[in-house]
Amino acid sequence: MRVDTFDYQLPAELIAQRPAALREASRMLSLDRQSGAWEDRAFADLPALLRDDALVVLNNARVLPARLFGKRTGVHAQSPSRKTAREHLTGTVEVFLTRKVEVEIWEALVRPGRKMGVGERVLFGGGELEAEILARGELGLRTIRFRSHNDQSVEVNIERLGHVPLPPYIDRPDESSDRERYQTVYARKPGAVAAPTAGLHFTSEVLEKIRNRGCETCEITLDVGLGTFQPIHTETLEEHKIHSEAYEISTEAADKIIRAKEEGRPVLAVGTTVVRALEDAAGKAAAQGDARHIAAGRAEASLFIFPGHTFRVVDCLLTNFHLPKSTLLALVSAFAGREAILAAYRHAVAARYRFYSYGDCMLIR
Repeated sequence: MRVDTFDYQLPAELIAQRPAALREASRMLSLDRQSGAWEDRAFADLPALLRDDALVVLNNARVLPARLFGKRTGVHAQSPSRKTAREHLTGTVEVFLTRKVEVEIWEALVRPGRKMGVGERVLFGGGELEAEILARGELGLRTIRFRSHNDQSVEVNIERLGHVPLPPYIDRPDESSDRERYQTVYARKPGAVAAPTAGLHFTSEVLEKIRNRGCETCEITLDVGLGTFQPIHTETLEEHKIHSEAYEISTEAADKIIRAKEEGRPVLAVGTTVVRALEDAAGKAAAQGDARHIAAGRAEASLFIFPGHTFRVVDCLLTNFHLPKSTLLALVSAFAGREAILAAYRHAVAARYRFYSYGDCMLIR
């Protein structure tokens, strides 16, 4: 399936640079999966649009301040022409954390990357946090070990020194308000390097209205990482290899999901990250011959969902608008049909919806 068939035209001024004044004030395009018909609504209408026995699944991942700016401390290198060559390099380096490997070891993207070799060190802040490059990987990734040089843990120093990892299409530096607004109100488990953005519209009051309607809620965790936003560089979707992302589904959450499916109640995934985790877990359970609908526990989601995928768990989806020719646009096209999605996107552009992470949303059911 050709990637260029998932393209659409978007004026730059429709890319939301800041969140709406109020979380729940976003617009919502409601799309019927069966007919392809859409309706302009407001996110505040969501509780009234849900079946009163629905199960709403949320991703409680908490975004880390994953962008760090530091100074190179110098490189010692051997040269064939000289016994020892010594460079003192003090330029600014950006380290973007992409995936936690161990407590103090991360995969990261480094800029400028070409000159950053194995063994080089970077200091952050006043030197209280240090990073050493352990290995180089594919697509410019580095494996980095962090060390603290004060009485604080690596995690605390990253939280204090890091910047909110706003996506590149938000053309401004992060601000103090982003630490709160680029985070869902139910974020609990730190580890994500991007927000599960469909959840940014929720407030505690909206969640309470959903529960008062009779709907059930549960939480899972998927640490949003590089795989979610990695551009597709191949001509076809089938050739693209997606990065894996860690997720965890508790036994309690799995039991709620299984019970909802057994009772014929709709499962609403809040965001594509929830879709990926649930469908991956259901696929793993099916591969093991498990009659249950979903596997609980920790796992890595390496599932790439595009048209042709058979959905085992998710019945409804709340999601933001996604980039052209992206893996996420392929996922929502798999859920609702490529033509229906692209037609709805053309309407959203014409109706001046706000796009991407801080933008408006779609309800697909």
